[in-house]
Amino acid sequence: MLDFSTLPAALPILWSGVKMTLFLSTMAVVLGLIVGTLMCSARLSKNYPLQLFARFYITLFRGVPLLVQLMISYYCLPLIGINIPALVAATGCIGLCAGAYMAEILRGGFQSLPPGQKESALMVGLSNSHILFFIELPQVIKLTIPGLINETILLVKASSLISVVGIAELTRTAQNLAASNFQPFQFYLTAAAIYFVLNSAISVFGFWLEKRSNNRVIV
Repeated sequence: MLDFSTLPAALPILWSGVKMTLFLSTMAVVLGLIVGTLMCSARLSKNYPLQLFARFYITLFRGVPLLVQLMISYYCLPLIGINIPALVAATGCIGLCAGAYMAEILRGGFQSLPPGQKESALMVGLSNSHILFFIELPQVIKLTIPGLINETILLVKASSLISVVGIAELTRTAQNLAASNFQPFQFYLTAAAIYFVLNSAISVFGFWLEKRSNNRVIV
């Protein structure tokens, strides 16, 4: 018979794990957007070495499992004298991996823009950087909201993998509580419910954002 009597006392501990999960996921999304924008720009560049580097980066980070990336950065790099704190390794790996996927999402958005738009902006004297950040990128983000929201949800779930480097996010916290209380089902079920609520909230926000952007009138 299930006994949830120990759950109320464990809620503050679980909440600390939730905060760590949200922090890491938020940092990974921000880093992923920055890296994704840069890699997307390189991928669409007419500079062949930049294109080659972006293709290699995207193929590498999409081809190697995130768990393996985490283990290499935290356990293998110290063997060659590169010591990375667990939090930095976790945030960096998830963010860099997310950047590879977001680069392809953004690339699809850029390729859907009208081809003559950039030429018109250059004719009125705007620089390439101004065109990118103030004209193209806002449109691309609007077009790729569903894909970016989906990637954000995947990042929240992927954050559970950082338990392998000892960070007490939600999954690791639930694992510790289950081991100390000998109640795995109760605490893992609670963790699953929390993940469901978090990702459902992100999904609802994504639907709202998409609807608002579609209803916005551009003058």
